[in-house]
Amino acid sequence: MQGAKYAALITGTALLLAGCAVGPDYQKPDMPLSSHWRNANADTPSRPPELAYWWKKLDDPLLNQLIEEAIENNLDVRTSKAKVREARASYRQTNGALFPTLDASGSATRSKAAGSNGSTGTVGNLYNGGFDASWELDLFGANRRASEASKYGLDAAEEELRATLLTLIGDVTTNYVEARGYQSRIALARRTAESQDETAKLTRNRFQVGSSSGLDVANAEGQASSTAANIPTLQTAFASSVHRLGVLTGREPTALTDRMKRSTSIPTPRLPMPSGVPATVLLTRPDVRLAERQLAQSTANIGAAEAAKYPAVSLTGSIATSAAKFGDLGKNSSISWSFGPTLSVPIFNAGKLAAAADVARAQRDQYFLAYKSSVLSALEDVENALVGFSQERVRLRSLQKSVDSYRNAASLSQSLYQTGSVSFLDVLDADRSLYSAEDSLIQSKVLLTTYYISLQKALGGGWSGDVDTSKPEVVDQNAGPRLALTKTASKSQ
Repeated sequence: MQGAKYAALITGTALLLAGCAVGPDYQKPDMPLSSHWRNANADTPSRPPELAYWWKKLDDPLLNQLIEEAIENNLDVRTSKAKVREARASYRQTNGALFPTLDASGSATRSKAAGSNGSTGTVGNLYNGGFDASWELDLFGANRRASEASKYGLDAAEEELRATLLTLIGDVTTNYVEARGYQSRIALARRTAESQDETAKLTRNRFQVGSSSGLDVANAEGQASSTAANIPTLQTAFASSVHRLGVLTGREPTALTDRMKRSTSIPTPRLPMPSGVPATVLLTRPDVRLAERQLAQSTANIGAAEAAKYPAVSLTGSIATSAAKFGDLGKNSSISWSFGPTLSVPIFNAGKLAAAADVARAQRDQYFLAYKSSVLSALEDVENALVGFSQERVRLRSLQKSVDSYRNAASLSQSLYQTGSVSFLDVLDADRSLYSAEDSLIQSKVLLTTYYISLQKALGGGWSGDVDTSKPEVVDQNAGPRLALTKTASKSQ
């Protein structure tokens, strides 16, 4: 009876102290931000941006397919999924420390005692069985803080997955747009080189009849060869972009060569593009949210380190039974039990526990600064993308005017050359200027879309669909209990 009262007293005390905790409680840092983007304009109004599936606004079906394939097969994404599974299992493991543990044991022994005075001795059996239970009362919240830290760690792993998806989608879109740009530049170089070859032939024919000089022939042939020399370089760059797309989609580098062979127009964003307000990045950027969850996790770790400096109390109990006959194991006379608390008090540890708490605080400070840095970097990314996008639009309009003017100049120079009003060098110069302006215009279109991609990434746009993180990459076969059979591995030929 007294044992029962004692147990009730211990249990009541444990429940009373169950709400105790040491260390700081986490509070999300307050980051004062401006109410508007400094570099926003009419092309990027401040209404909430439509970040879900932003790449579909480029209206390119093949790009949409490649992004879906990359999300399914990309190795970095699959690695991040495995990290989520690891964090989820770690959280379950840490949570287990909050509950009692129970172990069962049993044994059966047959033995012979040595005889005396010439007797043969006696043979007997002994059966044992029992249960051992223990429960750490967690008076100062060490286990609860550890569980809290694991939960924040799981949140961080999920945000890391989102950050990986955001980066992946941006990389796939950027490489796809660059590949289309290289295709357009290759086509332009081929058209221009073919036209310049025709000009060189006509100049050579004119030279043969005395209507042109050898200098004109040499200049015409040299310009045609110079333009043609750009094609191999552009082909190499195009192949590199396609190979990168293949790897990003989890395939061999050349897997997309045939699908990318047919040239299409460079994807162009539709305007206007809402940019929201600076506070948007705190809600949508996965890298910012990842840094905030890591700060929360490091704060919880301080509590766990602090709790180690305080006494620890555990309740332990056991029930055992022992009998010479198996049927007697349940008899009252064969049963023994014990129950009571265990107290552990840190008395002297040369400052090791205090130092561990100081380490946790210093780590918390590092994650706090990392969080602030991630916010500032996010704001910087958005402002840079806004400036780049708006200025590239201005440049694109100027380049378009330049192309129109040089096209007129090239046509006029041909007409004036026929009448002898200008030299052949003027014709070649106008043709060279037109090719350069057209090539710059294509590059500007690629760069404009690249800034659009950068802005969507900077605002936190990414994959908004479901991502299955439960499927393991390696499925073990026949992993349960079985007979161990030694197999000789065959040597590879």
